[in-house]
Amino acid sequence: MAFAATAISPIPGNYRTALADPQWRAAMAEEYQALVDNDTWRLVPKPPGANIVTGKWIYKHKYHSDGTLARHKARWVVRGFIQRHGVDYGETFSLVVKPATIRVVLSIATSRHWPIHQFDVKNAFLHGRLEEIVYSQ
Repeated sequence: MAFAATAISPIPGNYRTALADPQWRAAMAEEYQALVDNDTWRLVPKPPGANIVTGKWIYKHKYHSDGTLARHKARWVVRGFIQRHGVDYGETFSLVVKPATIRVVLSIATSRHWPIHQFDVKNAFLHGRLEEIVYSQ
């Protein structure tokens, strides 16, 4: 049985290196298009005195369950530590699943012989509305 191997480009240390590699450039274009399609931001002029939250690219290899390369993943993230309480945000909350909950669900599924599948969501967005205005560059 023959497999078509996708070359694994090394994880870039910065966006200039990523732009020089066609696989990372494509991953960045896919992320950018998802952000545009999900109406993540509006382009506006910088107001005087506004706190500007910068961002950066994060790169990662995603693998299939058999260990072969699935794809190159690039994410655009903002540096939230630059935000100021009461100016850029009021209260923060991140809904995450606790490891104990995952273990309970897997135990139930195993005891009832339910099939278990893992999958990767390419672009997951919370469609909530921000109360604060956040300026990002």
